[in-house]
Amino acid sequence: MSNSTERPGTILRKKIAERRGLMVAGAANALAARVIQQTGFEAVYLTGAGITNTYYGIPDLGFITLGDLAQHTSATRDAVELPLIVDADTGFGNALNVRHTVRTLERAGANAIQLEDQISPKKCGHFSGKAVIGAVEAASKIKAAVDSRQSDDFLIIARTDARAVEGFEAAVARAQLFIEAGADITFVEAPESVDELRRIPKALSVPQLVNVVIGGKTPTMDAAEFGTMGFGLVLYANAALQGAVLGMQKALAQLHKTGRLDEDSGLVATFADRQRLVQKDMFDAMDKRYSV
Repeated sequence: MSNSTERPGTILRKKIAERRGLMVAGAANALAARVIQQTGFEAVYLTGAGITNTYYGIPDLGFITLGDLAQHTSATRDAVELPLIVDADTGFGNALNVRHTVRTLERAGANAIQLEDQISPKKCGHFSGKAVIGAVEAASKIKAAVDSRQSDDFLIIARTDARAVEGFEAAVARAQLFIEAGADITFVEAPESVDELRRIPKALSVPQLVNVVIGGKTPTMDAAEFGTMGFGLVLYANAALQGAVLGMQKALAQLHKTGRLDEDSGLVATFADRQRLVQKDMFDAMDKRYSV
């Protein structure tokens, strides 16, 4: 357990301000968040796409509700001490809905939320056929988010998907509007070249987030390279999920083919490792302490 007296939001703000390309892994649930923490990452991102894929088994097309997200946020907050960034999609409506979203997720334990400017229902940032709301309306939603937070260390990340709809320059212009509305971090989604990536941190005054989607539209580079460019956050939102899917496919294919799957197959975590991950020993100790 951490002995730091600083709140996770304060820690996150300081780390992002360093603009060294802080690498953040995404979790679809509390168990994945615990793996991320134990692996040594400094923050965790609760991914809307991941929740949609794992909770409902459907694509990231705006199906999850604020209730779904608040439940996952609360469970993840209880599972890890790391600063927690939550993907809040479009904020679940207009500026008034955004106010409710911010207050709900802050109470649930988020230290930062990401809001985007797509129309509702939204799509994954690396899907085709996206559409965005007007820039002024989008900025008003960011202002509502900033005004609604209870702590100044609850960070507002403002994402624009306008690169795919209106072009790169328009996307940067939108990000600037979001900064003027009070966003702590901005996020130009799905730039399509290294040149565009280089230009983003130079053009915008607040720390920037780059989203590395494995198989997506944005060029993949080392986190250190993104740090050299000046990005504050390097997000791998669904690396854990894609790794887990492949792991499940391999383990189950072996089981289906041979009719047997053992710990020494190299395809599954051991039973003991699984229990350590979910802190079984801690619950055993509590059970003993409170037994009558």
